[in-house]
Amino acid sequence: MTHILHRTLNRRFPVAVGGEGTTLIDADGKRYLDASGGAAVSCLGHGHPDVRAAMHEQIDRLAYAHTSFFTTPVAETLADLLVEDAPQGIGHVYFVSGGSEAVEAALKMARQYFVEIGQPQRRHFIARRQSYHGNTLGALAVGGNEWRRRQFAPLLVDVAHVSPCYEYRGRGADESAEDYGRRLVDELAAQIDALGGENVIAFVAETVGGATAGAIEPVAGYFRGIRELCDRHGILLILDEVMCGMGRTGTLHACEQEGVRPDLMTIAKGLGGGYQPIGAVLVQSRIVEAFSRGSGFFQHGHTYLGHPVACAAALAVQRVIRRDALLAACRSRGQALEARLRERFGAHEHVGDIRGRGLFRAIELVADRATKQSFDPAKKLHARIKQEAMSRGLLVYPMGGTIDGQRGDHVLLAPPFTVSLAEIDAIVERLGDAVEASIDASRG
Repeated sequence: MTHILHRTLNRRFPVAVGGEGTTLIDADGKRYLDASGGAAVSCLGHGHPDVRAAMHEQIDRLAYAHTSFFTTPVAETLADLLVEDAPQGIGHVYFVSGGSEAVEAALKMARQYFVEIGQPQRRHFIARRQSYHGNTLGALAVGGNEWRRRQFAPLLVDVAHVSPCYEYRGRGADESAEDYGRRLVDELAAQIDALGGENVIAFVAETVGGATAGAIEPVAGYFRGIRELCDRHGILLILDEVMCGMGRTGTLHACEQEGVRPDLMTIAKGLGGGYQPIGAVLVQSRIVEAFSRGSGFFQHGHTYLGHPVACAAALAVQRVIRRDALLAACRSRGQALEARLRERFGAHEHVGDIRGRGLFRAIELVADRATKQSFDPAKKLHARIKQEAMSRGLLVYPMGGTIDGQRGDHVLLAPPFTVSLAEIDAIVERLGDAVEASIDASRG
C-alpha cells in the first residue's frame, strides 16, 4: 500500500535506492543501465562527487532566501556563466524550478513585453503540432501533445498550431529538404496572415523535438526562415530547449547548429542534471530593458525562484561539463550511438526511422517499413518495450502517439554525456532484445 498518488495507478513501482554513474539501483539490488536519464535529465549520471560536494557546501552556507528580499552569490555566478555562453543578445536569466515553469514564465514575459512597448493588442501564440512544452495550463496550451491536452482542452487558451518539422513523415517524395522547410515556413506565414501579424505575440517551438515525437531534427534552413518571418512581423521567437538543450545535441544550445538566436529560450533538465529541480528562461536584453523603462518589474514569481542549493547544483554541473570537455564527448559518443543503432536497426523491418543529434536519439517503430504504417495503438507497443527493457535492466523513454497523438510508437534515448562505448553497446543490445520481444508479444 502506498499513500503516494503515482502518475500511473494500479501499478507497483520498483523502489530506487541508489545511483552510480550510468546505473540506478532498486531496493532488490537490481541494477538498471540508465539510457534515457529519466527524461533526458541526468547528463552527468548519478552520484557525481563534484555536484554532491557543491550542494553540501551551499547547504552549510545558506539553504534558502526568498528572491523578493535577496539575491545570492551562487545565483549571480550561475547567471553570469549562462549569459557568457548564451546566444547573441541574451543578457539576463530568470531561474525557476523546471521546464513547465520556464515555459509559463516565457509566455508571460512575451505578453508583458508587448504591453510595455505599447502593443497590447498582441494576444496570439502560434506553436506546432506534436510538440511538448510542459504540463501547466499555459505550457499545455502551446504544446501539441494531443493525448495530454485532450481532457483539459476547455481550460486552455486558444493557440494556433502548424505542422512540425517532421521530415520522416512530412516531406514529400518529390520534395527536397530545402523545399520542405520552405513549405513549412510558408504555412506559418499563412497562419500569421490569418491572425494578423500585428496581433501575434510569439512562435513557440522545440529546436529539436522531444518526448512527443522523438528527437525530430529540423531540416537545414527551416529555423533561419522562421527567424526571418518573425522579424518581418515583429513577432518573438521562443525556443524550447528544456529537453534538447544544455549540451544534449552536442552543442551547449541546440539553436547554435541552426544559426539562429531566440528572443526567449527555456532550459531545464540538463541545466541541473537532476541533482536539484531547476530551470531557467534566457532573455534578450531588449525585453528586460522594456520592462525597466516601463513598469520596472516582471509581473510573475514563484516561491523557489533562484533556490541557492539548486543553483549550486546547476553551477557544478555546468562547470564539470566545461572542465571535462563533455560537449565534445557528447558529439563523439553520439556518433558511436548512432552507428550502433544503424548497425542493429538499420535494416530492421519494423524500424522506420533512426534520428537525432548528439546523445539525443530515437527510433520510430512501424508495422510496415515500406508504407510507414504504424502499429495498432491498442497494442501499446511503446509500453511493452519499456517493460521489456526494464526487465533486462535498461531504462529507455518510449512514447506512443508519435504521428498524431494516437498512432505511432518511438523510443527515445538520452544517456549521460559520460556514457562509455561498452555501455553504448549494452544499451543497443538490450534495446534490440526488448524490441524483438515486444513485437513478438504484440503478434500474439
